[in-house]
Amino acid sequence: MTQTLRLAVASFATLAALALSGCIQASGPVLTGGEQMFGPKLRLQLYGLRDGYARDLETVSFAWNGSLYAHAGGGLKDVAAFSVHAFEGGDTIIQTVPAKPGQPTEFAVAHRLADGVWQVLPIDEADADEATRAAFCKKADKTSCTIETREQLLAFARATAAQRKDSGGLAIRLPDDKRRARKPHR
Repeated sequence: MTQTLRLAVASFATLAALALSGCIQASGPVLTGGEQMFGPKLRLQLYGLRDGYARDLETVSFAWNGSLYAHAGGGLKDVAAFSVHAFEGGDTIIQTVPAKPGQPTEFAVAHRLADGVWQVLPIDEADADEATRAAFCKKADKTSCTIETREQLLAFARATAAQRKDSGGLAIRLPDDKRRARKPHR
């Protein structure tokens, strides 16, 4: 799993960056028209979820630039930006923009657990049936499943969303600087 998607971990996703075997990727963005779902500024605490425990805390900030949430500080330095796209069942798809040119675009499904809390699951080719993998995965030298179209992404996203896993990532929204600057209690 990429740290991009592990900590995005995903929401952002998906977001964190390990070398995810089994997770789908693309040579560039597949989805267009990302939405500003979280306001102009977004601060997140990201955790990897393994064996039922939240681990590997990372805090990161993003700012809306008109089309993407661009990295504005903190960890998750391998993600330059991400876009958010409404999906089925109230879930969203997170599409990352890698910080280094030539690195793949990765994807995650963010499932809202509570207000300001999401479980982020890297979209994994293993969640789909053999027919879907055979029809949509392009592989070179046993690399991750590479996709090219929205149709391919949505097929894999549906398969991942249908799985209820205790892995992936956990993203918790934190107050932005304006909301944190409150007078102390006496």
